[in-house]
Amino acid sequence: MAFDFKKEYKEFYLPPNQPGIVTVPKANYVAVRGKGDPNGPDGAFQQAIGVLYAVAYTLKMSYKTDYKIKGFFEYVVPPLEGFWWQENRAGIDYSDKASFQWISVIRLPDFITEKDFRWAVETASRKKKMDCSAAEFLTIDEGLCVQIMHLGAFDNEPATVAVMDQYIKEMGYENDLNDSRHHHEIYLSDARKVPPEKWRTVIRHPIKKIKP
Repeated sequence: MAFDFKKEYKEFYLPPNQPGIVTVPKANYVAVRGKGDPNGPDGAFQQAIGVLYAVAYTLKMSYKTDYKIKGFFEYVVPPLEGFWWQENRAGIDYSDKASFQWISVIRLPDFITEKDFRWAVETASRKKKMDCSAAEFLTIDEGLCVQIMHLGAFDNEPATVAVMDQYIKEMGYENDLNDSRHHHEIYLSDARKVPPEKWRTVIRHPIKKIKP
């Protein structure tokens, strides 16, 4: 049976709809950076998603090609994730989507090296006749975070974030959102097939202990 990150690492992909504190280990991702409103039908965000999946699935299916990855085992491509922020703003203003800056990512298995990644970018670009050069091999070490399962539309996230903020305050922590640690979402629902009220999204924020 193919390795499934969501099932093997439930504490990071399938949290309850109540906040909890986790320490997220370092991991590698295929990533594409961009800015602007993600809802445009043919905008930069949609193009980035296409690149991410092209590279991710080229790596997943590499075992059927002449290119062999050392230590490879079959796996399910992990869900799409996104890191979001806005310049000169501590949190997220959902009414100003045009000012979003983002890094869209898909997690990679640990056995995939930067050499394997470069092969996948070149192969995906050639076979799918699309420019995948925007993809980068990105290592992220999130560390200490608070997270929760948000149920519903993205525009309703502020209420869920308020619950997270109250929880960490009671636990002696505060948000640590800054230029290198961002609002993080993991998308567990296919927005094309599932109505917004049933969307499941992991929301994760970096935190730190409140200094006495």
